[in-house]
Amino acid sequence: MKVLLFGIAKDIIGTSIFEMPSQPKYPTTVKELKVILVQMFPDFAKLSSFAVAVNSEYAHDDEALQLNDEIAIIPPVSGG
Repeated sequence: MKVLLFGIAKDIIGTSIFEMPSQPKYPTTVKELKVILVQMFPDFAKLSSFAVAVNSEYAHDDEALQLNDEIAIIPPVSGG
């Protein structure tokens, strides 16, 4: 399961594309994905929030994930 990362999310993981490990299992919902990311990369917990897009559409926590989905992590942005 490939995850695309942007902004500070890319900095936290250290790459713009991350392959989600299959063990113990792939996440089946957006919420599970978020929990796993925070467990694997504790700095995600420091973000006030981050959005997840599945197949170019913003996704709610209860949205189901499939192995072939395009997943993107979109952190909060600030501008000036």
